[in-house]
Amino acid sequence: MSDIPTLRRILAQSRTIAVVGLSADWFRPSYFAAKYMQEHGYRIIPVNPKYPEILGEKCYKSLAEIPQPVDMVDCFRKTEDILPIAREAIAIGAKVLWQQLGVANEEADGLVRGAGLDSVMARCVKIEHARLFGGLGWVGVNTKVISAKRPKHIAN
Repeated sequence: MSDIPTLRRILAQSRTIAVVGLSADWFRPSYFAAKYMQEHGYRIIPVNPKYPEILGEKCYKSLAEIPQPVDMVDCFRKTEDILPIAREAIAIGAKVLWQQLGVANEEADGLVRGAGLDSVMARCVKIEHARLFGGLGWVGVNTKVISAKRPKHIAN
């Protein structure tokens, strides 16, 4: 489930993000989102066989090649490409599978949830971080987050 407390917890606890399908082109949504998260203190690990390095980080051909633990697998791939990525996320011990805007593979969602991972579908990690932690409300954007209570999880 992707309610506000769950999204806050995921974003507060997931400090290492493997971005599958991250592009080195500055104008692509994956690059923009990963750069934003990197600038907000997250460790970004690019996963794309086309590049040796993105955003100053070594790029890996697959999740299995990453030599350190990964908290979140952020997927910038087509819906039909997600199921094998979900299997890899489980195999490497990731805690979260995050499917970006426009991506919602229900089978992958069920698979990772069954394995004990959190799953987020059809949401942008950058937009959710900005909405919940980054002050979008200060510039007049309706974040749909109204509370008199201090959040339990505060990023950074």
